[in-house]
Amino acid sequence: MIEGACHCGAVRWTLTVEPEWLTRCNCSSCRRTNGLWAYGDRSDITLEYPQDGVVKYVWGDKCLALVSCKTCGNTTHWEGRDPEASTRMAVNVNMADPAGIARYRIRHFDGADSWAFLD
Repeated sequence: MIEGACHCGAVRWTLTVEPEWLTRCNCSSCRRTNGLWAYGDRSDITLEYPQDGVVKYVWGDKCLALVSCKTCGNTTHWEGRDPEASTRMAVNVNMADPAGIARYRIRHFDGADSWAFLD
């Protein structure tokens, strides 16, 4: 289990499954938010935040929303916009204790160009 929270603590998440790896993406959004992603199904992730406590940013092909704390601005996770199409989502493990994620392999994903893992 991995737990994380934004800087001010208003948005919290818990990932209940062990990720195979963490993903560092170089797309125009991830490189700016410094996302380091662990993926799971919606049933594997618990989110806690006030109903009006987040901002959702949708761009590109509009299939997912990056979710950030409305108070401190940290991007905590992303979620699919159509739960019928996919239940996959990801949490930004940069919001977790560094010692708790140090054991995981980091894979680099080329979201800017080839849409493939670079390793």
